[in-house]
Amino acid sequence: MRTKQILDAAMQFKAHPWHGVEIGEDAPEIVNAYIEMLPTDTVKYELDKKSGMLKVDRPQKFSSMPPMLYGFIPQTYSGPRSAEYCNKKSGRSDIIGDADPVDICILTERPITSSNILVPGVVIGGFRMIDNNEADDKIIAFLKGDMVYSEWEDIADVPEKLIERLRHYFLTYKDIPGTEHHLAEITHIYNKEEAYEVIRRGKRDYDDKFIIEK
Repeated sequence: MRTKQILDAAMQFKAHPWHGVEIGEDAPEIVNAYIEMLPTDTVKYELDKKSGMLKVDRPQKFSSMPPMLYGFIPQTYSGPRSAEYCNKKSGRSDIIGDADPVDICILTERPITSSNILVPGVVIGGFRMIDNNEADDKIIAFLKGDMVYSEWEDIADVPEKLIERLRHYFLTYKDIPGTEHHLAEITHIYNKEEAYEVIRRGKRDYDDKFIIEK
């Protein structure tokens, strides 16, 4: 009985990765990132938003695996403000937010072998991705203190071959094998200043959606 009480108490105080973790005191320049997937994963994992547990979403349809740590920025949300910015930058008017946290890719030369962790990411840019008329930005960052990637100050410093690897993964990871057209599109690769604005709007959308003023 005592063991069950201890476990119940522990679960009550376990932080929800989306709602119970701060975005980071130095945001939007440096943000906390909750990691859902690793470069070795052949199954797509994602957060179960209700329970806060990491779950299997689906097997990857292709043999390609994510070329970086992948997850989301806590206490962000792609809502009306995020959609407005995506419409403005893409020249469209039909895009809505995807109602998910803002996604982030973390580059590091160190092998990290566990997901379901928090890492500090230094933001250097992003991809403006649109998936079925929904804003689905991918923020690009490197692991704070990384011995190799910390020399990069903006996405312009990232080698083109690595950018293409990232582009290819995100343009194909939802496709059904054999299809000729991608379900998603990447309209722009943007610098860190635009990435900061995407994060700011994601934070304001989150506050509008989930924070109740007393």
